[in-house]
Amino acid sequence: MKHRILTLVVGLSALLFWNCTDLEEEILDESLTGTDGLVEPVSGSISAAYGILPQTFRHTRYFGLQEIASDEAILPPRTGLGGTQWADNDTYTTAHRHLFSSSNSLVTGSWSYLTTALFRTVAAIDVLTPLAEAGDAEAVQALAEMRALRAYENMLFLDSWGLAFKKETTSGISEILRGEDALAYIETEFLDVVDTINTDKGPGRMTQDAVYGFLAKLYLNAAVYRDPYGTPSFTDEDMANVITYTNKIIDNGSYALSPEYFDLFNDENHDNAELIFALDLRGVLNNDHNRWAYWSMSGSLFPRPGEMYLSMDGTDGPAATPDFYQNWVDAYGSVDPAEADARFYQKNAQVPAELEDISGLTPYFKDTLGLKTDKDHYFIAGSDFEIDRGIIRGTMWAPRKENFRSGNFMTGTDASGATGYKIYPLAEARENGSDLQDITYYVDHTLDISIQNTNSYAGGYRFAKWQFSKTSDDGNNYSSVDLIMLRLADVYLMRAEAKLRSGDNAGALADVNTVRTSRTARPDQTPKAWSSITLETLFRERGFEFYWEMSRRTDQIRFGKYEDSWTSKTDADVNHRLFPIPQAAIDGATNTPGYLEQNQGY
Repeated sequence: MKHRILTLVVGLSALLFWNCTDLEEEILDESLTGTDGLVEPVSGSISAAYGILPQTFRHTRYFGLQEIASDEAILPPRTGLGGTQWADNDTYTTAHRHLFSSSNSLVTGSWSYLTTALFRTVAAIDVLTPLAEAGDAEAVQALAEMRALRAYENMLFLDSWGLAFKKETTSGISEILRGEDALAYIETEFLDVVDTINTDKGPGRMTQDAVYGFLAKLYLNAAVYRDPYGTPSFTDEDMANVITYTNKIIDNGSYALSPEYFDLFNDENHDNAELIFALDLRGVLNNDHNRWAYWSMSGSLFPRPGEMYLSMDGTDGPAATPDFYQNWVDAYGSVDPAEADARFYQKNAQVPAELEDISGLTPYFKDTLGLKTDKDHYFIAGSDFEIDRGIIRGTMWAPRKENFRSGNFMTGTDASGATGYKIYPLAEARENGSDLQDITYYVDHTLDISIQNTNSYAGGYRFAKWQFSKTSDDGNNYSSVDLIMLRLADVYLMRAEAKLRSGDNAGALADVNTVRTSRTARPDQTPKAWSSITLETLFRERGFEFYWEMSRRTDQIRFGKYEDSWTSKTDADVNHRLFPIPQAAIDGATNTPGYLEQNQGY
């Protein structure tokens, strides 16, 4: 039985890494009361630690912090008939330009939730340690998981803020570690449990293979973590360790690369053989969010027809930068990346050929528009309709409601007599009071987008990588799509990079081609094997494989790309590789002079 509860009321000051937070404890599972009203200590404590992680990785917290700061995604204010959206006190524009303040909400929200997650993990260790010492075998295994989770959470701190918190008990004072000391501490924590931690709990739990994978990731980035502001010096020892631990995963044969790339990001992904560690969202709970799916999508998009999905839509949030898209163009030249690479695009809306051309049409919402409308320009699909996935260009096709944002989904009958939902080209219209404006247009996602220019709601190519969960009734919560933290493709590409940095070009090429040629579900779009490899092309390949998965910022720093200029960003200050520590956290620690100091450059 999977327990998903948040049970611990925590005093964050007990960590001695203070932060200002409005977190509230919520009971998320009836198993809080356990048997006869008692909390089961092992499952209860680890569930509290795992349970907060989906909240930590929300779009307006850690996920957004990593994505918007990279060259992958941009979120400028958007203007249109409905006013201006996403201005948000320049939260996203300053993040993208690397001009963070210590009060930026992406920073403060990420810090608050990650410190809370770490405290809950330490609290679980408090509960489990005496039970393990008394010989409880279940507690011994759970304690190993929690120590691995604590190391992973500290690795996130090290990656983003250049520090780790060494905290053994909730009553103790945290020791703040940086550089080599932080790296050695996290390494020791992983190594202490790697030989005893479970091997069979599945991707929703810390396992031996997850620890192998995070050790490999730690060693791959060790040069950056030792000296976050300098030029990384990748040692032979570190690269050998990357190869050792990736070999352990690859050689045990427990995982397989997914033939259909987008299956990795669907409702059914928990059992996908490529997943090594993920946030398990099968519990269908309110706080199991679907935001990675909807954040980038058009606010006019209702991806799933039917009564359950009346309020599910996008937010007109981030778009791909033109620079990131150009990587695909550079890789495939005159061939459209949608045809060359199954990871770029999956066509799901089977639009009849005679309907593809929408030139000269106007979206139908009212008969009084007096224009040539698309009222009869639709095809019929069932409730299993799926929108196109990947990087979205141009105009999507999707269900349409009777009154744009309200009313029932439009239904009809096709020429064969089959009944279902009308699927139209995606249209935009804004309401003026109770009436629609006499201005309606198709949502045409175009390449150009920047912070400096006025951007429409439709501007920019969009990320539709993660499926709108079929269990979600509002598009925000109740998702059953596990959020992936580590998968087999990353293991292969980490090993490829370590081999390449060690001079084994042939071995690196073989690993990259293993991943590229594995996406065989749509053979015409299976990426072709490479004939050669460089660090530049490997960096590009990681972007193709892991876009919209929080990987890009870390990759850019490791490959020496983070100070480059890209869309609307020219900052080249190496100090900005790390994020500022929230000022509220520093202010809260002033009674211990020198305990928590701001990162340099802020």
